This record gives sequence, structure tokens and C-alpha cells, in this order.
Amino acid sequence: MKKIILCALVACGAALTLQARNLDIYWVDVEGGGATLIVTPEGQSLLVDTGNPAPDDRDAKRIFEATQKAGLKKIDYVLITHFHGDHVGGAPALAKLIPIDHFLDHGDSIETQGRGGEVWEAYKTVAAGKRTTLKPGDKLPLKGVDALVVSSNGQIIAKPVKGAGAANPYCEGAVQKPADTTENQRSAGILLTYGKFKFLDLGDLTWDIEMQLACPVNKLGTVTLFQATHHGFFNDFSGAPPFVLGVKPQVVVVNNGATKGWQNSAWETVAKIPQLEDVWQLHRAMGPNRDHNVDPERIANLEPTEDGHGIMASVASDGKFTLTNERTGFSKTYTAR
Repeated sequence: MKKIILCALVACGAALTLQARNLDIYWVDVEGGGATLIVTPEGQSLLVDTGNPAPDDRDAKRIFEATQKAGLKKIDYVLITHFHGDHVGGAPALAKLIPIDHFLDHGDSIETQGRGGEVWEAYKTVAAGKRTTLKPGDKLPLKGVDALVVSSNGQIIAKPVKGAGAANPYCEGAVQKPADTTENQRSAGILLTYGKFKFLDLGDLTWDIEMQLACPVNKLGTVTLFQATHHGFFNDFSGAPPFVLGVKPQVVVVNNGATKGWQNSAWETVAKIPQLEDVWQLHRAMGPNRDHNVDPERIANLEPTEDGHGIMASVASDGKFTLTNERTGFSKTYTAR
């Protein structure tokens, strides 16, 4: 009888431990590229983008290190937002370091010549037989969270998400830009919801598509944590104010490089977000864009470095989430509104 009771207690404890697991998000430093690893409370993994094709496989190795910290034996899904080298280039090398079950993308690349063609062909080879094309409105097959595809291949969701759809006051008199004709515009973007917590990652989605999501009605509503589009609105190709102010994030994470992204103009837009609580940066912006860096405790890398420190968010089921700077161990906890 004692053994039966003990086994029951152990089983119960294991179940409670499983239920108590957080949603974890790791921003891997790929020096101004994209690589965001998500591990769900059920233990499933989604890697959004794979960084650059560095000669020494630097980015693939850094992503692999993040998977080891997360305790992963494999990656369930790799989502490639678009086929630029800083987002898809690390895929072939990464696939040699850890098994990848499935690849998700927006469909075939529209940049198939020169360097763009090289990374596209390399991706097709590594993803052969494992690819799924995403369309706006699709749900990613992740248990315990809701992961909605809100943009893909230059298209957006047909209807606002639940709770969204209100007229956006920031649209009046807003600047419109011509349609982008690069892979950036075709970025596959996701809105991930876990209880009250909402995380938005749109890759390098461009101004023209952001405006479609924002105007005349805000199709996404408000979010909790926003990965600043295009490495911090790189060269103002992204970061339409009606969109950024409309989604009204509590916290913004910028996956910039030392000299890439996080323009001064980007900070000026982000600073106007109502009730913004904090911004975190992967790199201290240097050169002409150094005027608006946040406090060093919220910057993962202060100088160009080969160490590549990251940022991690851990989200509890009650909506509390903690961001941690890998370089210093500094953490700060927030509560999803």
C-alpha cells in the first residue's frame, strides 16, 4: 500500500511539474540576423529563422547552444519568415547539428538569382520533403498555445483576431509607402498567444503590409511582447507608426546588430507607444544610430563580440513573464495586461 501511495504521489508531482512549465522564448544573437527559439509549455519547439551562413557556422552553433540550454533533442518546427541570408542562411549547418522535423515558410522565394539564389537552393535541399507552405489564418500545430499566421507571401489575415478590429486613430494622415518588391514583404509573421500573453514576430515585414494590418482597423489588437520588425525598423523599411502604436506592446525586444537596425527614427516611434514599459536590445547600437540605446542592463551585447549573448523570456500561465540578459544575468518581471 505504501508503495502504491508513493507511486501516486510521484506521478502527481510529475504531472504538476509538467503543468507548471513555462513558455520560453530565446533571442539568439546572430549579429543582426533573425533566430528566435520558442519552447512551449508542452515541450514543443519552434525556431523562427536560422541566422546567417557564416563561414565558421557561427550562427548555427549559437542556435544549437540555445537548444541545449532548452533541453531539446530536436527542433520540431523551423519557420523561415523569408528567404534572405540573415534569416535562412544558417539552416543547412543547423540541420547537421540537431534533427529538424518540419520546415514552414511562405512558399517559394522570389529572389532566385545571385546570392539570393544560393541561399534559396541550399534551403530547398535541406528542407526537401519536410516543407509546408503557410497562409494567413493558418494555425501552427503547437499544443498549449495559439500560434496564428497573420501574414505570409504578401498577404494578411482576412478578418481581425478575436477582440481586435477597432478603428485605428493613428491612421489619419499617416504616411503610405509603395509596395515593397523584395522577400521582406512576403515575410511570414505569427501572433502567439498563451493566456493573457501575446507575442508578435513578423520577421522583416515591410511598411506597406504593416499598414494593411493597422488601417483602417487594427486587425491584431494589442500585444504583450513585440519583436521589433526588421531588426528595429531597419532603414525605415518597416515600423509604420499606425501599426507600432496600434499594437501597443508592453515590452519591445530589438534583434539588432551593432551597426544594423534600431535606427534613431525607430526609437522615436517606439518612445510614443502608450504605456510602454521597456525596450531590450541584443546589441548596443553604434555608429550613427547610437543616440537612443537603452540602459546597459537591458542590452545583451555592449560591443561587437564573438560570444554572442542572448535574451530570454520565460512566461508563466498567470501572465507574469521575466526577461533575462544572458550577459549579466539581470532579470525583470512584468505582468501581461
